[in-house]
Amino acid sequence: MSSHSPTINGHLDIIVSSNEDEFEGKKEFWNEVLIHGNPEGLRSLANLLLQLADADQESNADLPVGAREHKHLYPGSELSKSSVAVIVGRLDAKGTGAFYERYSAR
Repeated sequence: MSSHSPTINGHLDIIVSSNEDEFEGKKEFWNEVLIHGNPEGLRSLANLLLQLADADQESNADLPVGAREHKHLYPGSELSKSSVAVIVGRLDAKGTGAFYERYSAR
């Protein structure tokens, strides 16, 4: 993939929502990532995901072995000003196919 900023057309908002609920005296806390966009914004994000999925990491001479293709999305640039910064990337590393240590399969 090229090193330039990804193109996100339309409107795209990505936020983290912190939630809490109480049930039978026990409080539960969780976070959710909310991704909302108009049709053009959602299609742009879908196209970015497809580009990352289809990227040939092995042939990318600029990507070191063990690294992963990824793109940064920034508030006020690719995303709405109300968004959080987002990194979208591959899980599999170039050359090894390994996932990072923090990853826990479902």
